Amino acid sequence: MARERYSSGARLYDALSAEWPVYRVGRTTAIAQLDPRPGERVLDLGCGTGLNHALLDAAVGPDGAVLGVDRSAQMLAAARRRAERYGLRTVRLLEADATELDVDAAREALGGPADVVIATYTLSIMSDPAEAWRRALAVARPGARVAIVDMQEPHGSARIVSPLARAFAGFGGADLNARTWRMIETGARGVSARGLRGGHIQVRVGTLPDTSPTQEARP
Repeated sequence: MARERYSSGARLYDALSAEWPVYRVGRTTAIAQLDPRPGERVLDLGCGTGLNHALLDAAVGPDGAVLGVDRSAQMLAAARRRAERYGLRTVRLLEADATELDVDAAREALGGPADVVIATYTLSIMSDPAEAWRRALAVARPGARVAIVDMQEPHGSARIVSPLARAFAGFGGADLNARTWRMIETGARGVSARGLRGGHIQVRVGTLPDTSPTQEARP
């Protein structure tokens, strides 16, 4: 059911997802900490309508590449329109279920291994987030910079808005108990942790080991 809600809501996603008042800060925080550089290759896992792409395109410049991967043709169509509207020439799109991502196909689309991997508000809607993240890391080079942004129930005084948080998460079928950012905490070094919007938004940014075990057995 999450898959159907995600795809069928593509045309309304940007309007109904509370992007600007709530969720955009997670994207901007993660991308600023990742610090994509001119000429680098970025994998945007579960890119949706391409809300990360303008920031990533500006950062990597004309010699870089941004690959948005998503299982929904409807979401990718919206991302494609966004790229055309704003002239995002580095953006490439690949329709694929992240849990079945072909590593060689992703690297070919990027023009090489990823220097940066980012997943924003997407792993928590996947059937097997650990497998999706494993495949994403297999696309990356050793020492790549990685980020996960996802959601949980707000805490402290922010609990008053928990019903709204659950409603926004439910729109895309997200699991607020998934805590997908823990995969960075256990698999990367130099991890930076941020909790935003009363802890509802969790941002983790880190660096892969220089010799990554994800390269040993590529799917």
